[in-house]
Amino acid sequence: QVQLVESGGGLVQAGGSLRLSCAASGRTFSTLTMGWFRQTPGKEREFVAAMSWSGRSENYADSVKGRFAISRDNAKNTVYLQMNSLKSEDTAVYYCAAGIYVPVLPDARWDYWGQGTQVTVSS
Repeated sequence: QVQLVESGGGLVQAGGSLRLSCAASGRTFSTLTMGWFRQTPGKEREFVAAMSWSGRSENYADSVKGRFAISRDNAKNTVYLQMNSLKSEDTAVYYCAAGIYVPVLPDARWDYWGQGTQVTVSS
């Protein structure tokens, strides 16, 4: 069983930056593809970004390309989401997800989820 714990959410002004972290435990981190998703009230959870277990592949939603960057530190069992040039429409609960050797695709088998962290961007 994989446990995921997000941190780093908060309130930021439009144009600002935040970095989310997700610490994983329970399985060898280098076997996990890691992803970030977000959800706002009344909407379905949407894909934001993902990085493969090897770190060699990345994928981003069009809405965040050029502004967000995903990275991972296998020594710390942690994945990050650097969010720059934040917009009010980025306001959401952000969830970390993991899948064992899955591709970096929104509809991959994301078997494990964190509890979420709130990001609020004020305009």
